[in-house]
Amino acid sequence: MKDINDRNLSFFSPQPYFIAGFFFPQQLFQLAWLYRLSKLDAKKPVERGELDQMVDFVPYYAVGNICIALWMVFWNAERLDISHAFVTVNTLTQLYYVFAKLPPMNKSSTSSVLTHIVSKTFAGIGVLDFLHNGSVAFFKDQSATTAVKVLTGLGFGIASVASDWIFGGCLVYDLVALAVGQSGGWRTLLGAYAVGSAGIVAAKNLAKPPYHSDSPGYKPTGSDDVPDRE
Repeated sequence: MKDINDRNLSFFSPQPYFIAGFFFPQQLFQLAWLYRLSKLDAKKPVERGELDQMVDFVPYYAVGNICIALWMVFWNAERLDISHAFVTVNTLTQLYYVFAKLPPMNKSSTSSVLTHIVSKTFAGIGVLDFLHNGSVAFFKDQSATTAVKVLTGLGFGIASVASDWIFGGCLVYDLVALAVGQSGGWRTLLGAYAVGSAGIVAAKNLAKPPYHSDSPGYKPTGSDDVPDRE
């Protein structure tokens, strides 16, 4: 895969080892998430609520892994235009789940914490994959234009404002990976964007902590397990 990367470079080509360095720990969190998903019992009221949140992510998780597998097939075939289609589907799917479906993290719930880590790291690395694959598929051997530089700063700035520590940390990582993979003034600018993004994420989340702590588990409603009355 690296040989294809080295033959296809553009203004959003990251340092390739940063991607491998990201996926290794992310895979460990995925294994922990899958293990917990398999162990929770919906018949136990205390575990039912935790399981519901994890199951809600399952379709998005499945779509993501299918897209990544198909991306690898077409990337290795050096059909970067086709591989970009699967990158796009994966990235948009994960971003939709994170920003439209995922409830706030409950720090007291292992299931909630793991679901946030897995989904947000999936989305975070998806942003880098989208930029990388799109640039090499359609702008091979090109340098960043003024428009690209401005839009990159605006895009990451806006995303940082909307991010918690996890997704925001991924954005900073993406920018560092891009900076290390580039050279000259564009590298310097990407590095500055990384510092700026880190500052925005830190200021926003220190001012308004994004997580809460509640007792985990399913909270029965008035219609659940109500004994019959004579």
